[in-house]
Amino acid sequence: MIDLRAVRDNPDLVRASQAARGDDPALVDELLDADARRRSALTGYEQLRAEQKSLGKDVAKAQGDEKAALLARTKELAEQVKALQADADAAARALDDLTYRIANIVEGAPPGGEDDYVVLRTEGTPRDFAAEGFEPRDHLDLGERLGAIDTERGAKVSGARFYYLTGIGARLELALLNAAMDQAYQAGFTPMITPTLVKPDVMAGTGFLGKHADEIYRLEADDLYLTGTSEVALAGYHSGEILDLSAGPRRYAGWSACYRREAGSYGKDTRGIIRVHQFHKVEMFSYVPVEDAEAEHLRLLAWEEEMLAKAELPYRVIDTAAGDLGSSAARKFDCEAWLPTQQRFLELTSTSNCTTFQARRLGTRERTATGETRPVATLNGTLGTTRWIVAILENHQQADGSVRVPEGLRPYLGGLEVLEPVKA
Repeated sequence: MIDLRAVRDNPDLVRASQAARGDDPALVDELLDADARRRSALTGYEQLRAEQKSLGKDVAKAQGDEKAALLARTKELAEQVKALQADADAAARALDDLTYRIANIVEGAPPGGEDDYVVLRTEGTPRDFAAEGFEPRDHLDLGERLGAIDTERGAKVSGARFYYLTGIGARLELALLNAAMDQAYQAGFTPMITPTLVKPDVMAGTGFLGKHADEIYRLEADDLYLTGTSEVALAGYHSGEILDLSAGPRRYAGWSACYRREAGSYGKDTRGIIRVHQFHKVEMFSYVPVEDAEAEHLRLLAWEEEMLAKAELPYRVIDTAAGDLGSSAARKFDCEAWLPTQQRFLELTSTSNCTTFQARRLGTRERTATGETRPVATLNGTLGTTRWIVAILENHQQADGSVRVPEGLRPYLGGLEVLEPVKA
């Protein structure tokens, strides 16, 4: 949640952040008003409570008319105290609601919406298939020829946007995710297989129950949510705890199935496995002191790019615009691979700096060198997902429908160098 002290100290910064996101800056003033009402009511309440205690002693000593007057005043005070308590409770509820409605303060992200990102750099050169003398096939055509992807039976069994990875398709996903997990482990991350069902307070704590809540599957009978990323379970792992970060960041790499409703995406990327309801992912997650968050963000991005190099994919890095950030992110970098058959870039990774936003909601703190406690910063970053198969197949295809295996993945496929079609 938003840092209330930061709002009090610099409301203009928070208003500007809201405006950059396309959110309502007036929420900041509503929050400040609720905060002022709560504090005023609490001050008045404490003053009247003190007077009540003092009168209680006086009543015990008084007699006759004096005692009657004091008792009348005591009754009047009791009613005022009750009213102020109600005012304070109402203001506190309004304050809690508003602190959950205001998104994290943007830090350095360009203003604007989905199309207002800034390209930071481009790595690699897309292949010129015309110069090579053939028209590239899309990933589904290739996947079906390789016996790797079966969307027809996926739809038969589960409905639209479901699929089977079969044969070499299943092996390729495992190779990709194992390579990601190995890289994370070598970089000092603790490997984790995470729960994919979480409680409402954990889902809300990570910021996923805001305006994008319709993307999430909910099991009403159990009051549990299916996660769209292991970030949620990893953020909840240390909820309510005090961490010792004196030896460095706590870093976890979570492997999980992920589920997304894809609400509002009707007609978008309906062919193949680009935009689906279920997939697998390896996600990096870091707990760091807030002063180290910006540097850790760049480290996560570098690890993502190291993984993209293993897959030998041409890609670009974008600085996501404020209006396209999730509510918990202060800044986000995406890596997008070139997709030859669509002549566009496709997001493969994202890494977000959530500063202390999630930790405040989840009660995750660190103990400083002076013995005080304070919220930690949390960050996340994708290291590999099922979607990478799309870019790998299309970028490494050959004229005969076979697909060259990137060298970085060959050790995870038993040294296999080429994926061969099983049908014409």
